[in-house]
Amino acid sequence: MKAIKWLLPVLFIAAPLAAQASCETVKESINQKIINNGVPVSGFTLDIVPSDQADQAGGQVVGHCENDSQKIVYKRDRNGESDAAAPASAGTSQDAPSS
Repeated sequence: MKAIKWLLPVLFIAAPLAAQASCETVKESINQKIINNGVPVSGFTLDIVPSDQADQAGGQVVGHCENDSQKIVYKRDRNGESDAAAPASAGTSQDAPSS
């Protein structure tokens, strides 16, 4: 019975850590896809931002995580300037605009 009393608080502490790790995993997967499409590592950035701030992030949303509460935003750098055009296969079908 004592083990059950400790299990619940441990789960509440561990759950947010696991959710953050999954965002990093999704970000790394997208990062690798972009690199595989020929974009140099120094030519872009990926940022994890809250979903309600994705429009102000100044890039293109190419992924999401944490039950869609976080978005992964792609920004391409060209000679120190940012460009929001992402490779066509960088995101997932869930991120494509609905028609």
